[in-house]
Amino acid sequence: MRPEPKKRLDTAASERPGLNSAFAGLDIPNLPAPEPPAVPLETKQVWKLGRVVLRKEKAHRGGKTVIVVDDFAQHLPESLIEKLAKKLRAACGCGGTIKERTIEIQGDQAGKIRELLEKEGFQVAGVR
Repeated sequence: MRPEPKKRLDTAASERPGLNSAFAGLDIPNLPAPEPPAVPLETKQVWKLGRVVLRKEKAHRGGKTVIVVDDFAQHLPESLIEKLAKKLRAACGCGGTIKERTIEIQGDQAGKIRELLEKEGFQVAGVR
């Protein structure tokens, strides 16, 4: 014996504009008007980014050059450093990684890295 098919609710627009028929019969009096958000949604978290140091390293890398971005301020979250590393890798068109709050970018591209970091708001010291 087959089970009866489930009853389906009609979700097509009803005679009341703006409501689905599933909600057309809903009438709740005395609901407060929605309040606007206290903080505008476009506002981003503003961090004091501080100073970072660029280093050029070859040691223990098979002779390959790596630019290391080091000394991030301790109050900056790990997620911000990860996003910055992704931007740096994309701008340089190369690989890189994050190790213990430092960013390592493959290749000798200190100029591009310095330019992008300064554009993001960091004060950059180290390799030119």
